[in-house]
Amino acid sequence: MIFTAIIFSGQLFNIDLFSSSFGAFLIFCLLSSTSYVLNDVIDYPYDRKHAIKKKRPIASGLVSIPQATFIVFVLTIVSLLLSLTFSISFFLLALFFILLHFFYSLYLKKFPVIDIFTISFSFMIRAFAGEVVTGYHIPIWLLLTIFFISLFMAAIKRQAELVSHGREARASLVHYQPHFLDFLTYTFATATMIAYATYTYVEKIPQAKTIFTDKFSKWAPGFEARKWMMITVPLVVYGLSRYAQLLYEKAEGERPEKIITTDIPLIVTIFLWGLIIIGLIYVF
Repeated sequence: MIFTAIIFSGQLFNIDLFSSSFGAFLIFCLLSSTSYVLNDVIDYPYDRKHAIKKKRPIASGLVSIPQATFIVFVLTIVSLLLSLTFSISFFLLALFFILLHFFYSLYLKKFPVIDIFTISFSFMIRAFAGEVVTGYHIPIWLLLTIFFISLFMAAIKRQAELVSHGREARASLVHYQPHFLDFLTYTFATATMIAYATYTYVEKIPQAKTIFTDKFSKWAPGFEARKWMMITVPLVVYGLSRYAQLLYEKAEGERPEKIITTDIPLIVTIFLWGLIIIGLIYVF
């Protein structure tokens, strides 16, 4: 999400901005690691009974609770100090991000719906951080797409947890019914499609000046004025459908990183989508 601003502003190959974005990405990796360790510390009693999570370092006893707590403290201090090297705005976003995750781990994840909205907000903070370090704004419809797709993935994750482990796996699952999670999944998937389709229609493609730009202007006058970004809409619709299919057929939504990195149709879809986006912004 950090790189959204620089990619969709046509500034991906601006060395200074890319370096800033990459630095911000590393800091948020540290912040995310901090939140994961904290979450594992708090969920220690539950993770020990979980078929998969019991193999994690803290749940398995490889890392003790005091050691993990010390790691959380060190990573938090280091991450926030590094964030100050960018700007006060970036520091405040980093601080809000880690506080949000602390409250999520300690309290918010116990409440249905609020828990998945908290996850979505954390993705939005990452996107805003990319804006702050580059100075380029993300179009509102693209921000809404990020918001809804993260809600969609969070709802699917809750669905998979409910199917695989029952309501004992997480406190908020007690209040989640299968039909309600289906409703949330359909709603957020539809909202994602609408938001993304609207973005591709109303937003003009930012043109990065390349050796091909002038040639295409001569060969195809008015090429850049057409709504070419809309050709990626079917890929997004298929990607969401495939992701949901894997949940209902194989109950794999609990580990989104596994789905994205192992399912060949989804990998091909993401690759084609990225290729077209990069081509439209940076080549043609």
